[in-house]
Amino acid sequence: MKMDSDLLHSPAVGLAEEEEADMNDWKLPLAFMKKRHSEKIEGSKALAQSWRMKDRMKTVSVALVLCLNVGVDPPDVVKTSPCARLECWIDPLSMSPQKALETIGANLQKQYENWQPRARYKQSLDPTVDEVKKLCTSLRRNAKEERVLFHYNGHGVPRPTVNGEIWVFNKNYTQYIPLSIYDLQTWMGSPSIFVYDCSNAGIIVKSFKQFALQREQELEVAAINPSHPLAQMPLPPSMKNCIQLAACEASELLPMNPDLPADLFTSCLTTPIKIALRWFCMQKSAKLVPGVTLDLIEKIPGRLNDRRTPLGELNWIFTAITDTIAWNVLPRDLFQKLFRQDLLVASLFRNFLLAERIMRSYNCTPVSSPRLPPTYMHAMWQAWDLAVDICLSQLPTIIEEGTAFRHSPFFAEQLTAFQVWLTMGVENRNPPEQLPIVLQVLLSQVHRLRALDLLGRFLDLGPWAVSLALSVGIFPYVLKLLQSSARELRPLLVFIWAKILAVDSSCQADLVKDNGHKYFLSVLADSYMPAEHRTMAVFILAVIVNSYNTGQEACLQGNLIANCLEQLSDPHPLLRQWVAICLGRIWQNFDPARWCGVRDSAHEKLYTLLSDPIPEVRCAAVFALGTFVGNSAERTDHSTTIDHNVAMMLAQLINDGSPVVRKELVVALSHLVVQYESNFCTVALQFIEEEKNYTVPSPANTAEPGNLTPVRDSPAIPRLRSVNSYTNIRAATTARNLNKSLQNLNLNEEGGPAAFSPGNLSTSSSASSTLGSPDNDEYILSFETIDKMRRVSSYSSLNSLIGVSFNSVYTQIWRVLLHLAADPFPEVSDLAMKVLNSIAYKATMNARPQRILDSGSLTQSAPASPTSKGMHIHQAGGSPPMPSTSSSSLTNEVPKPPAREQPATRPPYTPTLGGQAPHSHQFPRTRKMFDKGPEQAAEDGDEPGGHRNYISAALQTGLCDWSAKYFAQPVMKIPEEHDLESQVRMERQWRFLRNTRVRRQSRGITQRGVSRLDDQIFINRNPGVPSVVKFHPFNTCIAVADKDSICFWDWEKGERLDYFYNGNPRYTRITAMEYLNGHDCSLLLTATDDGALRIWKNFADQKNPEMVTAWQGLSDMLPTTRGQPSTSAHSLARRVSIYLDRSKQGGAGMVVDWEQETGLLMTSGDVRVIRIWDTDREMKVQDIPTGADSCVTSLSCDSQRSLIVAGLGDGSVRVFDRRMGPNECRVMTYREHGAWVVKAHLQKETDGHIISVSVNGDVRFFEPRTPDSINVLQTVKGLTALDIHPQANLFACGSMNQFIAVYNANGDVISNIKYYDGFMGQRIGAISCLAFHPYWPHLAVGSNDYYMSIYSAEKRLR
Repeated sequence: MKMDSDLLHSPAVGLAEEEEADMNDWKLPLAFMKKRHSEKIEGSKALAQSWRMKDRMKTVSVALVLCLNVGVDPPDVVKTSPCARLECWIDPLSMSPQKALETIGANLQKQYENWQPRARYKQSLDPTVDEVKKLCTSLRRNAKEERVLFHYNGHGVPRPTVNGEIWVFNKNYTQYIPLSIYDLQTWMGSPSIFVYDCSNAGIIVKSFKQFALQREQELEVAAINPSHPLAQMPLPPSMKNCIQLAACEASELLPMNPDLPADLFTSCLTTPIKIALRWFCMQKSAKLVPGVTLDLIEKIPGRLNDRRTPLGELNWIFTAITDTIAWNVLPRDLFQKLFRQDLLVASLFRNFLLAERIMRSYNCTPVSSPRLPPTYMHAMWQAWDLAVDICLSQLPTIIEEGTAFRHSPFFAEQLTAFQVWLTMGVENRNPPEQLPIVLQVLLSQVHRLRALDLLGRFLDLGPWAVSLALSVGIFPYVLKLLQSSARELRPLLVFIWAKILAVDSSCQADLVKDNGHKYFLSVLADSYMPAEHRTMAVFILAVIVNSYNTGQEACLQGNLIANCLEQLSDPHPLLRQWVAICLGRIWQNFDPARWCGVRDSAHEKLYTLLSDPIPEVRCAAVFALGTFVGNSAERTDHSTTIDHNVAMMLAQLINDGSPVVRKELVVALSHLVVQYESNFCTVALQFIEEEKNYTVPSPANTAEPGNLTPVRDSPAIPRLRSVNSYTNIRAATTARNLNKSLQNLNLNEEGGPAAFSPGNLSTSSSASSTLGSPDNDEYILSFETIDKMRRVSSYSSLNSLIGVSFNSVYTQIWRVLLHLAADPFPEVSDLAMKVLNSIAYKATMNARPQRILDSGSLTQSAPASPTSKGMHIHQAGGSPPMPSTSSSSLTNEVPKPPAREQPATRPPYTPTLGGQAPHSHQFPRTRKMFDKGPEQAAEDGDEPGGHRNYISAALQTGLCDWSAKYFAQPVMKIPEEHDLESQVRMERQWRFLRNTRVRRQSRGITQRGVSRLDDQIFINRNPGVPSVVKFHPFNTCIAVADKDSICFWDWEKGERLDYFYNGNPRYTRITAMEYLNGHDCSLLLTATDDGALRIWKNFADQKNPEMVTAWQGLSDMLPTTRGQPSTSAHSLARRVSIYLDRSKQGGAGMVVDWEQETGLLMTSGDVRVIRIWDTDREMKVQDIPTGADSCVTSLSCDSQRSLIVAGLGDGSVRVFDRRMGPNECRVMTYREHGAWVVKAHLQKETDGHIISVSVNGDVRFFEPRTPDSINVLQTVKGLTALDIHPQANLFACGSMNQFIAVYNANGDVISNIKYYDGFMGQRIGAISCLAFHPYWPHLAVGSNDYYMSIYSAEKRLR
């Protein structure tokens, strides 16, 4: 047989067949592949949000210091002639010097007021040092902690000095007086902003930094050494928060071009549009715009702050462009500080970018501190030139002929560029340059709808996009838009807000403060809104009320509860889910909302969701009911009645198919437990008492030597792979290979040999919870105690309960929790263990600290086998709870030999700090994970850790946060599996091609006919006795289960791929296996005889096997009453019956059949029903009563005809039609076999027959429409296993008498296998299981001597 890789290149492919089969593979539904199965149920890591300004600032005071000394030029600058003269657009020589000075001062103030009208302005014209000092100190005093601006124009004084001085005047203007920057810093304090418009201004920036550093050092010296003289002086203010803008570098002079103003830097900072237009006209390219002159520019109509006018529009475009350049070039935190923290600073820095562009064209480099990267060459400046060009080209006609102004296409074009980025870009790329422009466009009604749409599409890219948009400053804009009543904006705004809140839920406060919640309440109440938008609205409201009292009050008044209750039955599942979560959150710790819910009988309306087809919706309903009972306000009789009612409704979900639901159930019940703690303590004590006084019937009591699993003495001790359920809950290693053999056991401490029996295997051991490290606090109740308690509660009458009627709600809920503590899904059982132990701890502490549990009580007997009689609490096996860490070190431990527990030598109880948990030898703190054997007692010196309160408000599942992730992830993107180019899709395509080839090639072989089947192609010793074998349908992997572990072999290469522990309790065994999604991403289902089903992924590859899900497929597994063979049947049947009983410990265990096409799983076994599970809904859909007093031993179904065939222990074969009601669905019963039916098989064709066989070896063929068999073949006696090849018309029988016979359809023996190949012809062991490959003519055989072999047709056929 060739390998898959060779198959892929074979050219002879029957295309039509291949395509047809391929199409079928594509159509098959996949089970257990939803997000809840593949992801950990937890919220996303909260991103640190840096967009919120921690310290918004205002510039409240402005000092305008002008040293112009009009008419007198300073000595150190030689001016050109003509020279730049204008100061604040005024020619100082056109009026008297004093008047010019005052006019320029007034003008400068006006120019600044355009940017910050509310600040206090103080002019200081040609001042002295004292005047500057007085001005600065008074402004700082008034400004307190806010920012002060110091504007210095030094055009009439010498240039700054290298010593760090600028110049002012003496009183009578006969001298220039230096003013030290150090002094200026002291007077101005911090935070401040300085603008220097003078030549060599860069010198000031350098000196400023040196002085600032000097100050920091002085502060440090004073702090370290209080006796230092510096520490005696008043401390200098720190200059950390100071910003400086200087007109040029230290060595540069200001431009003197007469066409420019003298204060070019100030003009750029305060009148950017005016100077930008003038400069544009001075460029050569301006000649391309005919008729535009400097005079015309002065006449541009409009106002700067009116965006509808030409001047206003230019100003708006300028703002957008400079903001965009800054956002694209600056580091994010610097951008936040300079462009978002303070309005005036932001304006000055935007205009500073223009100053850099214009002044560099005159060989002058403006300087800033903090320094900015160069921006003068940025491509966006070209967009600015184009916008100016378009505007100016219209000017002549507007002014002369009065034609209408055409608006600039700038914003529309930028939105198009943004749209191109969104549609064409790849995943990993730089953020779009136009984001800040989209923000500006939100201000315009014309483009608003389009901008919001694009913004929504951008935010949909993921949390990074939301963070980016928030850092640009989108928040206040979209908050303001909530005041708009435009209906067309609703879907867009709801979408955008859902995205924002999914990433940063702290915005709840802002929304409530601005009454934003009302917007979403109205969207939710609007029945014309599509369900998706109402879902987003209710998600937003659920965030607003989440642990935020003000939000809860606001939404309660906004009638949120009634609104939500109306939508509980909406057909859209996500809406139902979020409506329930929203309800659960509004009344969480908020009593008024709870009572409002009671008045609307909210809890009764929520009950319908407990049986919703979507597990997440059921989950949300459980969450809502849990917080409904979990309120800690005053209790009244009425509220207690309601709580009890809710609790009993919740208890019905105990066997829900989804672990997510059951985890939520434990948390919901824990709220109730906290609420009624004292009642539960009473119940707990009673159960603990009962458990001590009652010995459960156990397999140990009836053990015969034959019952024991054979001792494993293989030389190679199998290592178990570590296993993690998908929270990495447990790494599994185990002492399952009981150290080579039990004969050479160490003696335990007392010196007696350790008794070995199933009873002894059930050591009580402490279970570490998910609270922390493996050696966590003691558990009062170990897993085994709880398991035993669970079964005791169903045996004994338990009528002696003190003060509480026994069948009270509290007892029922305690039982439900006991059941959940034995849940097959580790996370569920861990949570339930926490709740139970918390109460047990309190109960025992309060009742009698001296004796918590009688020490001897736990070791007396083992847990009951699943066959014990009379259980009415659901019988469930649980996985032993284990540590949450996937501690790799633990996977290397050497298994310890079993040692009996020490007799209790309990130290007297002395309460230590904080009432720690008592420490007892029975609960060793360290325990092997998935430990299968008893442990030595805890080592001495193990101090019990401080007891933690197991249940606190923090006990939660992360369901709501996990559900919220949906809104943070891309919604509009095609999912990977539908994207034809994606890796996932390619892999799937490859698998489907492989499937087709396997089907085609195997069909070629089986159609030619198989005349022999005894070529041994594989043999290996399995780590445990094989009990079930299952071929993977398409790859070369075979799964072999023993009692509680699964081994995977590659039968082609002959190597072991994996071996891991299934997690079932010690007294249970695996009785069935199925591959789910075998055609695609395979999962393995294992069924154990306690009714538990577990589903595994990542097996047989390099990853760790993970439990996808697990649930109690059948509750109440009953002891078997096997139909006695009729008297005519000879004693062999009885012998085989006993053999089967012995090997299967009585009963058929659990049998399953899987239907991939419908996603239905049929389960039955030692019960009186066939239970059908819908794996898509993860719930039970049907219970078909078998009508027999005997176990079901075999199931086979056909989805086309809706038929199920069951073979039973009493020899009958029953046919059911699942479309009919429970009373009439049994359509046929055949009673021709006299003994236990080993296999009943329904052929899948439309007129397929039923083939069944009993332990007596009689194979019977039935036609489902006729009452009698149409054919009978007699095969081997002592039949223990049989399988039928679905394609090749072969069947194989395995016998307890150590041989296998293979028959063809006519009943002729084609092969008889008695010996292994090689091995000197060793005889094969008694056959424990066998199975055919679904396609190839391969037969796998497991026998009691641990060997697993595979036989196939002759080589020439293959």
